[in-house]
Amino acid sequence: MQNERITFSVSQLNAEVGQRLSQGFPALWVEGEISNFTRASSGHLYLSLKDAGAQVRCAMFKGRASSLKLIPKNGLKVLVRGKVGLYEPRGEYQFIIEHMEDAGVGALQRQFEELKQRLQAQGLFAPEHKQTLPAFPRCIGVITSPTGAAIRDILNVLKRRCPQIPVLVYPVLVQGEGAKDQIANAIRQADRKKHCDVLILTRGGGSIEDLWSFNEEVVAHAIYTCSLPIISGVGHEIDFTIADFVADVRAPTPSAAAELVSPDMAALQTHVQRLLFQLQRHQQRRLQTASEHLQRLQQRLENQRPTNRLQQKVQRLDELDMRLQAALQRYLQSQQQRVANLSSRLQLQSPQRQIQQQQVQLSRWQQYLHVLIQQRLEKARNRLQMQARQLHALSPLATLERGYGIVRHQETGKVVRSTTALRLGQTVATQLPDGSFESIVTRVP
Repeated sequence: MQNERITFSVSQLNAEVGQRLSQGFPALWVEGEISNFTRASSGHLYLSLKDAGAQVRCAMFKGRASSLKLIPKNGLKVLVRGKVGLYEPRGEYQFIIEHMEDAGVGALQRQFEELKQRLQAQGLFAPEHKQTLPAFPRCIGVITSPTGAAIRDILNVLKRRCPQIPVLVYPVLVQGEGAKDQIANAIRQADRKKHCDVLILTRGGGSIEDLWSFNEEVVAHAIYTCSLPIISGVGHEIDFTIADFVADVRAPTPSAAAELVSPDMAALQTHVQRLLFQLQRHQQRRLQTASEHLQRLQQRLENQRPTNRLQQKVQRLDELDMRLQAALQRYLQSQQQRVANLSSRLQLQSPQRQIQQQQVQLSRWQQYLHVLIQQRLEKARNRLQMQARQLHALSPLATLERGYGIVRHQETGKVVRSTTALRLGQTVATQLPDGSFESIVTRVP
């Protein structure tokens, strides 16, 4: 008995090949140049990736394409991640893209990791080389662009926390041609002149290309050889550069770097008050000791009866005591006035008013967001109702409700579209709105 011959339709064959392609290949990274780029009205992207010897057709569907950070265009070299698949209607294999990035950014990231590993092996990141930041710096140096947002943020923080500390700005380029050499030279200059006792190396956020001057080896070695403690505040919290790993301290933002190097006025005020209290107690103990010693001397003098000399000494002691009390009172008043002045300055710089303004703005945005969400929900609800009506109008069940029936082959379940597909004695099933029944073909035209 011969084995039953298995016959595939073209659709079945393509479906089987497509399934095996998707199962046989894991998610892959492919690098190539974009060509034949097309953005369909549906939002899907269609393109080819090519190199010197070959090309492959690719598709990126709307859900993934909507989150792209770069703008695809012909001639752009990209790095993509996705899966191998088959476009069944034409029997063509294609690559389904799930993620796309500029190949240049990927190369920079690899260069960053290679430099990081090499410098780490050289000991530039060693914890034992890190220096401690001064608790009360005499002068703070800032190496950054003089026109960027970072220097404004740092100066605002320092003015609010400790305005009496001078700030020395070393203006440099923070990106582009020559930036790395200017940064390294500024670090060496600050280290050589010693005008400040702590350095902030900083700039605002940006892409990996924008921050690349802080990933240069010459900058890393300048930071490592500097005898001044350096705090790195480059970019935002999620940004990491080689300078962050070499510096003595890494701050997530420029403002955070300014807070780390500046003492808090409120803490200083508390410290001054504690010193005043300790001084008062010390003076009281000295007065108590002197009084007890005086009493002992008076007792000795009384025993020896030197009345005149004793009266003079007592008078002199009273005079010194009053002078001491007056001097102590003047000193305490001056310290209390200083504390009052510091408290007034601290209250004038209180962020309470800004916090209130931000709270009012936040409330307005919350109300606006609520109205916007309600509008979006109403539009989505109307669109869903319209699509449901269209779907019902196109449904075969609606056709059945108008008195029609659907005839299917009993064995295969396929719809009978012509009498030529029937043969005598064959069993067919007819579907009606409320159920189905079977029939046997007794006559074929």
